[in-house]
Amino acid sequence: MSRLLPLLALVFVTSAHAETAPAKDKAAEASTVEKVQQPDPLEAVKAETAKLVAQKERIAAQIALEQTQLDEKLAPRRRALAELQIQMEEIKLKMELAESERRVKDDPGLVELRRANERLMMESAIEKNQTDIEGFQMRREENAIRRKTSELSLQMELQQKESEARTYAVGKAPAYSKEPLVGRKLVLSDRTIQLNGVITQKTADSLADRIAYFNNRDSEAPIFIVIDDCPGGSVMAGYKILKSMHGSKAPVYTVVKSFAASMAACITTLSKKSFAYPNAIILHHQLSVGVMGNLTQHRENVKELEEWWKRLAGPVAEKMGLSREDFIERMYKESSTGDWSEFADDAQKLKWVDEIVEEIEETALLRHPDATQTAQSAQPGTPRTTPGPPMTGVEEGQDDRGRPVMLLPRLNPLDAYWLYNPDGFYRMQ
Repeated sequence: MSRLLPLLALVFVTSAHAETAPAKDKAAEASTVEKVQQPDPLEAVKAETAKLVAQKERIAAQIALEQTQLDEKLAPRRRALAELQIQMEEIKLKMELAESERRVKDDPGLVELRRANERLMMESAIEKNQTDIEGFQMRREENAIRRKTSELSLQMELQQKESEARTYAVGKAPAYSKEPLVGRKLVLSDRTIQLNGVITQKTADSLADRIAYFNNRDSEAPIFIVIDDCPGGSVMAGYKILKSMHGSKAPVYTVVKSFAASMAACITTLSKKSFAYPNAIILHHQLSVGVMGNLTQHRENVKELEEWWKRLAGPVAEKMGLSREDFIERMYKESSTGDWSEFADDAQKLKWVDEIVEEIEETALLRHPDATQTAQSAQPGTPRTTPGPPMTGVEEGQDDRGRPVMLLPRLNPLDAYWLYNPDGFYRMQ
């Protein structure tokens, strides 16, 4: 019996639990159904708002309909009122006109004033029309003059452009050949630098700048230093020119057309390649300087000159296959003054110049020289031509008796005049 009591208690508890569990599940299910069936407040607000909006639109439509019906009902009255106003204005205008005519009949002077007024108005209108006609005619003449002036201006501009175009060699361009020598003809491009007159530091700076510029443009096409007439100059400036030539990436060639002496001859001989006309003259001699001072100063100057001679004349002598002493000896053997000059075709044998040319083609001269005279002042050295008509450098002058003569320009020491002058009209300066 004691064993059965716990078993019965366990059965009772289990049975009670089994009965309680379904009851809880039903309660939870009922709660969920109740939540689902409960309405959403937001949805109710939206529905109420939609009803109010629809009611508002219905009221607005009703008011618009009533206003339209009223306008339609009042339209005939408004038209009648507008017609009455127009009739009243017409009656008022007729009354004013009748009153005006009555006053005119009662006062003859007023009639005369009105006629005078009308006459003045007509005359004013006529004068205004005449003024307008005159203004129109003036504008037409001005337009004709402007049109003619424009045509003349265009013709003048066209003639000016055609004249300017005739100063250009249209359709051609400079030749930039890496091998400028064709047979005995040398072809020059616009990469040329003039070296004329005395060589100074200004000359060297200008030439060095141009070499640098041409290198920046093209580091392969040759650059030409063209010497028409150069007597030489400063050894320091000449040395700077040589260093600029030798330091150039593009080859720098020298071209001698007439005369290259002293420092110019040294530049020609020491350039990478040199060209010359056969009758051009090249002159080498020793350095010369004029100084004042005591004996010690003279010794110092001599020492400095010896160093310059070594640095500049040494490479020239070496190219000739001579020592500096032999070079000096040959100078005084050829000339008592030591000024050793040779025509270019003979100078080639001495290795003073590399190539002799019979023709030089200036492919860069694409504009008439008369139109570019002022541009020559930008080139180093002195201009090749003296400005002024004719471009001969001859100047007007007078002799001792006051008679007119023509003064010839100075020649370089190795030049001469070959001139027919039986009456002595041309004189040396």
